[in-house]
Amino acid sequence: MKLIVKNEGELLDYLYNNLDIPKKRIKQYLTHGSIYVNNSRVKQYNYKLFPGMNIVIDTDSKNKKSLPFDIVFEDDNIIVVNKPSGLLTISTSKEKERTLFHIVREYLVSKDKNSKVFIVHRLDKDTSGIVILAKNEKIKKQLQDNWNEYVSLREYVAIVHGHLKKKDDRIVQMLSETKTNLVYVSKKDDAKEAITNYKVIKENEDYSLVNINIETGRKNQIRVAFSSLGNPILGDKKYSNIKDGLNRLYLHANRLKIYYPIIKKDILFEVANPSEFKKIME
Repeated sequence: MKLIVKNEGELLDYLYNNLDIPKKRIKQYLTHGSIYVNNSRVKQYNYKLFPGMNIVIDTDSKNKKSLPFDIVFEDDNIIVVNKPSGLLTISTSKEKERTLFHIVREYLVSKDKNSKVFIVHRLDKDTSGIVILAKNEKIKKQLQDNWNEYVSLREYVAIVHGHLKKKDDRIVQMLSETKTNLVYVSKKDDAKEAITNYKVIKENEDYSLVNINIETGRKNQIRVAFSSLGNPILGDKKYSNIKDGLNRLYLHANRLKIYYPIIKKDILFEVANPSEFKKIME
């Protein structure tokens, strides 16, 4: 079954409103990976649709390749994914392990041997959440060159140790970096400003769940900000002396709003909080 998207919307609602299929059945198709948007398997109910996209419902899709993590959005120019914690965005001179870049490149090449992929921005290895990759050098350069002007929202969610004295605050710090790649609050002339806004949205006996919006994109700035307050992020082995025994960093990039020059309008990308976050805050 094929159809072409005629107006903006979210995948589940769009299919329900345009097909004579029960919503429960559509959810089953999504769960089992039987729905493709622009030739990419999609499982997200709220996947963003735009006019001209192609949707295919294929009930015999068990053997088709898919990524080991969710695609948030994909068209001919970009692919937006939900990166898991513990995965490098791209290798460095010191780290040659398997990366998000390699996994996405292999996935795209499996569909088209001439495919290319370029990193637009990065997340820390230990941070999960939204990452945009470009499929051609032109859009990569356009997004990178105008990143600060195009991005209007960079939102994260984190769980920190203890209870914050201020439940809503704007943290302004000057940051420097050591030769061993440790970022710290600094008074050096070449230190860079980092601005981190947060709001506590839930507390339990031991931890606080916070919503974070950054105005700058400095390396490790969120981790340093909460560590300096005495409330380090759970699972942070780099900026915390608390041994909490957790196997991931509880920091997740859950919302990113960016002007997309291809369609000449803003797109808000959103992903759900990892299930581990909910368990900790129960």
